[in-house]
Amino acid sequence: MKEELSLFKCLSNQTRLRIMVLLAEKELCVCQLEWALELTQSRVSRHLTVLKNVGLVQDRCEGLWIFYSLAEPKNKLEGMIHKHLKDYFPQKYDSFKRDMAKMKECEAKPLEKLCTIRR
Repeated sequence: MKEELSLFKCLSNQTRLRIMVLLAEKELCVCQLEWALELTQSRVSRHLTVLKNVGLVQDRCEGLWIFYSLAEPKNKLEGMIHKHLKDYFPQKYDSFKRDMAKMKECEAKPLEKLCTIRR
């Protein structure tokens, strides 16, 4: 039960839920998440650390960038959550639709330029 409580506690934060919805769509680097969510690098990184510590996301390095993606579900509950990240939230809430649109915008920008833009 402790594992499930940690999972739900982690997902009860709106920013982490927004990150998870974007990562359910595709692997992203921190600067892409910053752009899509309109948040600072430190805030995005802090939330990614929480998600990684619970085992919901994984990372990989490629050159100067660290890319994040959803970790493979460890159980049936996580599998159901993964499915609903893509199917439920973006269809029901405009804020998730906006995040998805912003993510698609930033996909057209080279990472070198995107990561140098500061708010």
